[in-house]
Amino acid sequence: MKMLKALPFALAVLLLMALAGCAPAENTDANTTPQQTQSVSTDRPDTDRSGNPITLPDQVDSIISMAPSATQTLLDLGMKDKLIAVDTYSAMYFGLEDLPTFDMMEPDTEQMAVLGADLIFTTGMSASSGADPFKPLRDIGVCVADIPSASSIETMLEDTRFIAACVGAQETCESLIAQFQEELDQLSDIGAGIQDSKRVVVEIACAPDIYTAGSGTFMQEMLTVIGAENIFADQEGFVAVTEESVITLNPDVILTMVDYVEDPVAEILGRTGWEHVTAVANGDVYLVNTNAVSLPNLHVIDGMKQMAKMIYPDAYAGIEDPFAGEAAA
Repeated sequence: MKMLKALPFALAVLLLMALAGCAPAENTDANTTPQQTQSVSTDRPDTDRSGNPITLPDQVDSIISMAPSATQTLLDLGMKDKLIAVDTYSAMYFGLEDLPTFDMMEPDTEQMAVLGADLIFTTGMSASSGADPFKPLRDIGVCVADIPSASSIETMLEDTRFIAACVGAQETCESLIAQFQEELDQLSDIGAGIQDSKRVVVEIACAPDIYTAGSGTFMQEMLTVIGAENIFADQEGFVAVTEESVITLNPDVILTMVDYVEDPVAEILGRTGWEHVTAVANGDVYLVNTNAVSLPNLHVIDGMKQMAKMIYPDAYAGIEDPFAGEAAA
């Protein structure tokens, strides 16, 4: 599964903030990976992923997606021809510029109603201000299915199955999940054999306002699967941390997903006072693909492969780099 282009930093941070505020923390046991062997179900959901009641039309022929993660999943499921509008980020990053677009944070629900979609997928990010901007659509009987941002791989798989069940693509979904599970198991098996685990920090925003992932996040689980140790695992959710705390904890590897400075790796390597941090001293600072570690869907497997090869190049030498020959972001 290969990502397209990188999300801009602003969207990445908003997505991750939505994760912290809109989804419960889940058990991400270091010694387990999701076991997803499941028969194909033809049941249609009667509640969305937030627990709201929904009534799906007998046939879904037209879809609006207001979440990049859901949009990418719909494309994976072969639903491109059924998309009639998307959020602006989805249009930009998944080659859907010809479709009508809506602002994720301030959607024009009157215009959405005019389009007459059978189904609209939304995310808790749109309601981060506290108000539900899609309530007017629900009030007139439009089927609006909300999917809170996942905080674990397990929930990503559940979300994928939910989307597939809504649009009648269960068989395709199970095929994609089987591929994902096979690749996840391969990474997990290698990760479980890592004897000398490296201590890692993932920078979502750079100094002086460093933002990173703690426990109860899918980024934490991604690191755990590949056998790495998150230096901020004692923090909950996505958190702001100081430069001093990173220097004190002295990571072996620094991964950055920052895409709003010209050379984020050089910026880290050149920080005053960081020259004795092990990762900086050894040059183990890497730029990861922003999309692959920020969108909570099946494409996180690519993010895990990339991170694994950066942190443990020898152990994961047999794993193909999904971004070989490309800029990381």
